[in-house]
Amino acid sequence: MATTAVSSDFINIVAREMSCGVERAVAYWLAQIDQIVMNNEIAPSLKLSAIHEVLEHYERLTGKKLLQFACTQ
Repeated sequence: MATTAVSSDFINIVAREMSCGVERAVAYWLAQIDQIVMNNEIAPSLKLSAIHEVLEHYERLTGKKLLQFACTQ
């Protein structure tokens, strides 16, 4: 019975760590986009292009394509 409790505790710890990592990564990328949106020195017509660059940077770093919705997979 003790083995089950240790295994369960370990799984919970790993799951929490993974969750924190995902949350920090999402916050980082959203902050990048937020900085662009809130920057009044960037012309509105250039903001979309700047956001697109952030998304392309994400794709290059992760090797993943962006914005694939669950209903289209």
